[in-house]
Amino acid sequence: MSRYHSRVTLDDLARMAQEQEASEPRPGRRRRPPRRRRALRIVAWTVGVLVIVGIGLVAAFGLYLNHTVEANVKHADLLPTAGAPAPTKSAAAKNSINMLMIGSDSRGTDQGRSDVIILAHISDDRKRVDLIHFPRDMYVSIPGHGKDKINAAYAYGGPPLLVETLQNLISVPIEHVAVIDFSGFKAMTDAVGGVDVNVTQASPGFPVGRMHMNGEQGLTFVRDRHDLSQGDISRGQRQEAFIKAVMLKGLSKDTLLNPLRLASFLDAATSNMTVDQDFSTSRMRSLALSMRDVRGGDIHFWTAPWTGVGTSPAGASIVKVSYPQMKVLSQALTTDSMGGYSDPVSPTHGFSK
Repeated sequence: MSRYHSRVTLDDLARMAQEQEASEPRPGRRRRPPRRRRALRIVAWTVGVLVIVGIGLVAAFGLYLNHTVEANVKHADLLPTAGAPAPTKSAAAKNSINMLMIGSDSRGTDQGRSDVIILAHISDDRKRVDLIHFPRDMYVSIPGHGKDKINAAYAYGGPPLLVETLQNLISVPIEHVAVIDFSGFKAMTDAVGGVDVNVTQASPGFPVGRMHMNGEQGLTFVRDRHDLSQGDISRGQRQEAFIKAVMLKGLSKDTLLNPLRLASFLDAATSNMTVDQDFSTSRMRSLALSMRDVRGGDIHFWTAPWTGVGTSPAGASIVKVSYPQMKVLSQALTTDSMGGYSDPVSPTHGFSK
């Protein structure tokens, strides 16, 4: 709507109000003097201008955020090629989404392997999110490479081979992939003024309980495994807790209703992110809006089912898969029924065998 058109509309409204008042005089009431009519028109004009300016500012801010995301997010071929075998999505899954989140910790070591492998299952009604952590030492079959640790799939063939490996393991299609550098989580944490993380297992500097962490503290928190009871399993659980805290702060009113904080958060989140070619900015925005009512109690964490630790034929330490329980997980994902899923198999203490 142009400014001229808005002005005419406001004048018409003011004139109509005056004509109606003149045609329906009330007993004992005097007509407004011309000066008062002019004042009414000025008020109408002022309100109209403020509304137009407000809409313009909101639109401009939206365009700025959209430009930021467009400029920052990188797209790459992260999904298997069209000819690669893939599970068919079940009708029972409806419009649920399976998204693979791959985290890399760029500290100059082991650059070829993924440090964090999390499958995010977003329910059809967009009211529930299940984050399933796959320990990087989980011993699985990798197409074309025999059996190896699951994060070796990333080294052998990047995200596409890791997606193919997981799809074979859980028998559900993965629609989207996001690769995020850990430095991005650090920047996101600082952009929202820190996050509150639930520490369930103490380590030096991190007592049990709810703890407010800045970005640097968060990185230290998720990198530790030697001081934890289940090593890499426990570290994965810490990573999930940290990711949850960042997600909740990003979706909170303190962030969404603060333009500067929201802009800073989105800039930090997207500056270190690469997504698949099909995950357009409009799809990302649509998905985020559909999940705007998700709260802490709607996000659930799981570790992919395992039975214990062992040693590979090459002498490497590995995490052994519980294939019967993996089928149970697959069924829950396939039918979008994670609300009824439970895992009585995976060890909750120690490492078993």
